[in-house]
Amino acid sequence: MKRQLVLENGAAFIGEAFGSFRVSKGEVVFNTGMTGYQEVITDPSYCGQIVTLTYPLIGNYGINRSDNESGRPSISGLVAREVSEDPSHWQKDKTLSEWLAEYDVPGIKGIDTRKLTKMIREYGTLRGKIASVEENSSEIAQELKKWPLPTDQISRVSTKSAYVTPGSGPRIVLVDFGAKQGILRECIKRGFDVVVVPYQTTAKDILKLHPDGLLLSNGPGDPKDVPEAIQMVRDMLGKVPLFGVCLGHQLFALASGANTVKMRFGHRGVNHPVKDLRTGKFAITSQNHGFTVEQASLEGTELEATHIAINDGTIEGLRHKCYPAFSVQFHPEASPGPDDSQGLFDDFMTMVNTHRKEGAGLA
Repeated sequence: MKRQLVLENGAAFIGEAFGSFRVSKGEVVFNTGMTGYQEVITDPSYCGQIVTLTYPLIGNYGINRSDNESGRPSISGLVAREVSEDPSHWQKDKTLSEWLAEYDVPGIKGIDTRKLTKMIREYGTLRGKIASVEENSSEIAQELKKWPLPTDQISRVSTKSAYVTPGSGPRIVLVDFGAKQGILRECIKRGFDVVVVPYQTTAKDILKLHPDGLLLSNGPGDPKDVPEAIQMVRDMLGKVPLFGVCLGHQLFALASGANTVKMRFGHRGVNHPVKDLRTGKFAITSQNHGFTVEQASLEGTELEATHIAINDGTIEGLRHKCYPAFSVQFHPEASPGPDDSQGLFDDFMTMVNTHRKEGAGLA
């Protein structure tokens, strides 16, 4: 069945349907990873977005039960050049198309994804709609120009109630803004006693749990859409050690007086080089974000940059000068991607244990 992807700038790409046949709108972005499509599709940080996969062949190893980063796909649609209908892998349970149809996620294949990606790089992320070819593309483009991007993505992907993943080590409160399972896995590996709480949990309620540390997860959208979370982080600074990842990094920056801005087309892929300014070492990182901390806004705050992106010089890590708190814009848990930065979870563990040993924090 033919279908089209229409962008707000009037461009229309005609291709073939796969997955669900539902009509869907979203912000069109691209991911440059060669593998890891299952993890990308189930990453809650993509909630509300139509994801273009730039690698030309997708789905060749199918879908398995082990690689999900959340309970279900979070994307609004998937765009690919070619989709394998006969995947080959010993762990596969079903094809990509079957799986997307099961979760009512529409896809479009057979289009020029290189042209689409270059267009996004030129114009920035664009609103788009996956629709029937019978619909008038000019009318769709006008509709998209008037369509406000959603601001409720975090409420859609965050846990609705707190839950515990028991461990014998220090107690960590993980604030779920759309947390990937990879973050929880890294915490479990280190024996943390993890309490996962909803995004709108207040500092007062977090302190009632007597945490030894606070972990702010990744998540979708604009960090300024959750002012209650910014206030929570502000109230928690100095109480216990804090580690922010991706959206958590941006919330940490805002709570500390810095500013965030939207990027032209963001960082989404598994091969982004980052430099650690303290050691001079480089790491290849997994990234998925459309906002960044504004460099100039650090002036006058108690924050200092610890990491920068090699490709464009944007801030990739922060440290608080007074409190035991740090953050990174990339995904140290990878999933998908390289594990170069998983040691940051060990750094957090060391910070938590040092804080406990010194008798600081909560009684």
